[in-house]
Amino acid sequence: MSEETGPRPRLAMKSDSSTPAAPLRGLGAPLRSSEPVCAAPPPSAAVVLLEEAADLLVVHLDFRGALQTCERAWRSLANDDAGTSLEVKCSLCVVGIQALAEMNRWQEVLSWVLQYYQVPEKLPPKVLELCVLLYSKMQEPGAVLEVVSAWLQDPANQGLPEYRALAELHLQRVLLPLGCLSEAEELVVGSAAFSEEERLDVLQTMNKARQQQKHQHSGSEEAQKLNQEGSSSHKFLSLMVLLRRLWDSTVSHFFSMPFRKSLLAALILCLLVVRFDPASPSSLPFLYKLAQLFHRI
Repeated sequence: MSEETGPRPRLAMKSDSSTPAAPLRGLGAPLRSSEPVCAAPPPSAAVVLLEEAADLLVVHLDFRGALQTCERAWRSLANDDAGTSLEVKCSLCVVGIQALAEMNRWQEVLSWVLQYYQVPEKLPPKVLELCVLLYSKMQEPGAVLEVVSAWLQDPANQGLPEYRALAELHLQRVLLPLGCLSEAEELVVGSAAFSEEERLDVLQTMNKARQQQKHQHSGSEEAQKLNQEGSSSHKFLSLMVLLRRLWDSTVSHFFSMPFRKSLLAALILCLLVVRFDPASPSSLPFLYKLAQLFHRI
């Protein structure tokens, strides 16, 4: 957003003796050479600083100096008439936004502008448009969502000629990319800035976006179910592998023991569990079968 800085207007014109003085409108006599010429009022300090900031930004590429000069100009506007300095304030914001963007400090743009206008509803349309374009280009449209919504809802701004362009910009660059379909529908239906044809086109676009969101939501749910089933089966398989390893370890440990120790341990275990007398005749068949079993092993 560069401003062309031309030569400053001279405060007084030098008199040329070869050119006769032209008569003023509404006066019966021509202007006499002895009468004083009314000089143009000198530019205010804010205007001078604005030209200096634009020169630093465009010609010298001194972005920090341009920003500091804009801030000095804002301080000089504290005592000026608000009605006569609206255009100067807007131009200062444009130069300041460009300087912050060039220094890669675009995150500070919105707060820097609001410190001078206090409320979003008072932002000039041009400044708000630059903020929307900047944050949407940097993939951060959510930063200006509340600010633009507040500006569009203000009744004092709805009669401005720039209202329609800002409403369309807010719809295309902020609401739809963020998926705020309800807010977008409310803006389109409730605003007189959109024609009937534009309203139908936007509603069709939002219906397509809703269908895409439903498909994405259903697809994510199915993927989540598959992940849950896969995790459950994976846990079951892990448990089975662990049990098999424990069983293999137990069997290998058992068979690694000496044969006599194993036989003695099994015999003692049977005596403890069954509780029979080895010397009784009724226990002979059991001992015979046990001996055959260990013989096979």
